Amino acid sequence: MTDGSHDEGEDLTARLIADLARRGETVAVAESLTGGLLVAELIRPAGASSVVFGAVVAYNTSIKATVLGVDATLLRSQGPVHPEVAEQMAEGVRFALSVDGSPASIGISTTGVAGPGPQDGHAEGTVYVGLAVGDKTSSFALHLAGSRDQIRAAAVSEAVRILRAQI
Repeated sequence: MTDGSHDEGEDLTARLIADLARRGETVAVAESLTGGLLVAELIRPAGASSVVFGAVVAYNTSIKATVLGVDATLLRSQGPVHPEVAEQMAEGVRFALSVDGSPASIGISTTGVAGPGPQDGHAEGTVYVGLAVGDKTSSFALHLAGSRDQIRAAAVSEAVRILRAQI
């Protein structure tokens, strides 16, 4: 969390960045419902500049296709809140934010419904975190509760936790 109220979360992010730096890993971030909060959390610790390439905030659905390479047919048929969309966002951002022709070694994404209320048949608090590491892509379904701001903050905390657990 970025408000300083969750020291354990801050420690987790700092440990994550230190571990990634030690391993020579790089991260690119694609965000929808979190709107830049995830990359803000990832760049908070010192040393993040050697790890984090940057982020694409693809809040508009068409940006997911045009910038991140998410399959437009998938977006039309399933909408933006879908595990495969999260996976394709994570994979696409690795290449969209390539540095000197080299993609990030890790892509992470968030897509979902922060509320208030449901969207396109998905309940408020439905979130998918996509993760692309090397040739493995996966997604993680979250069902979060609270206000819009609480859901977005919880999505960031969970994404950091997932990334830490998966590397």
